[in-house]
Amino acid sequence: MAKTIYCINFFLPKIRTQLFDCIPVPSRFSNNILTFYYKMSEKMAIFAERIPIFMFSMMRKILRLNLLRSVALLFVITVMTSMALSCSCSCSCSGDEENISDSLSLETDNPYRILDLDTIPGRHALDTVTAESWLLVEATTGIPIAGKNYNKRMFPASLTKIMTCILALERGQDKMNDTICISEDVFISKNSRTRLNDTYLMKKLILEMMMLSDNDAAYAIAKHVAGDTLKFCKMMNKKARALNMRRTHFANPSGVPNPKNYSTAADLVRLVGYCMQNPQFAKIVGTLEEDIKLADGRHMPSKNTNRLLEEYPGCIGVKTGFINASGGCLAVAAQRDGITLYLVLLKSKYGKRFSEAPLILDFGFNVVKAAKNALSNR
Repeated sequence: MAKTIYCINFFLPKIRTQLFDCIPVPSRFSNNILTFYYKMSEKMAIFAERIPIFMFSMMRKILRLNLLRSVALLFVITVMTSMALSCSCSCSCSGDEENISDSLSLETDNPYRILDLDTIPGRHALDTVTAESWLLVEATTGIPIAGKNYNKRMFPASLTKIMTCILALERGQDKMNDTICISEDVFISKNSRTRLNDTYLMKKLILEMMMLSDNDAAYAIAKHVAGDTLKFCKMMNKKARALNMRRTHFANPSGVPNPKNYSTAADLVRLVGYCMQNPQFAKIVGTLEEDIKLADGRHMPSKNTNRLLEEYPGCIGVKTGFINASGGCLAVAAQRDGITLYLVLLKSKYGKRFSEAPLILDFGFNVVKAAKNALSNR
């Protein structure tokens, strides 16, 4: 029994932190079922943590009871011990942050491995890419083509606003014509184009946020959708879990510096793939220029910060980002000859992201075409 109690005290502290990571998130579940799903898993973890305390108190009482009751209590404790250890072992096997089974991989079941990638035009240009982390995938299949450190946690900067935008579209669909005022509690960054007491329709403020990467617009949208920004961040993290973005956590709706606001290139590519299926989102991030009208009648000419919309043929979105801690960040969607690619670059050297992304995208299109030719000739 002493050995059993020692094992329980050794394994159980890991359950609470690992249980969330090891539970699969079926995309077919509705939001209500997902909410129940996560609440129950959290309660299970809390219950598991309390088992050792419960067992020690029971052991003290056993000595005061008759033999029959003692045997019954020992049986209950043994069953609970087995359940706890079983849960702990399964979690410790599947919760390894660097070996999540559904993570994107360049090595497993990848049809592009039939190619000698060094012979594909543009391959050697990738050696010049300065981005610390990046991933390129073919959109239809979600299969990775090329990447570097794509499961490494990084600061996403204003790529955070991709999640803010999709939640505003999904949760605020009936609020698009609502009037939103830039009040003091959301006038935080003060370095954006929005000014205190400016008033926008929500649909126009979303354009302001995505085209010009307006931080205060993001806070105002978050407050309007959820009631306050803290509740909105909980919505962001719930959505991230539903999309299996397991190495992602959001701490604000804009992407301003915060150590608890992080993601990976792989997670952000997954988010981009989901968002681009929404026609409203795709239209917003594909807009190069727009005359954004304020509620007071003023017109604000706007041009998208994503230069590739006009510089790279076939670019259809998505978003730029930059803070000192993150370097240059860029999410791109591009289409050519019936092929759609998604690319996320993180921590590219300043001024390099708009020249590096085309190199990677060109290589990606060449790889997909070569793979199709190779498969058709088999």
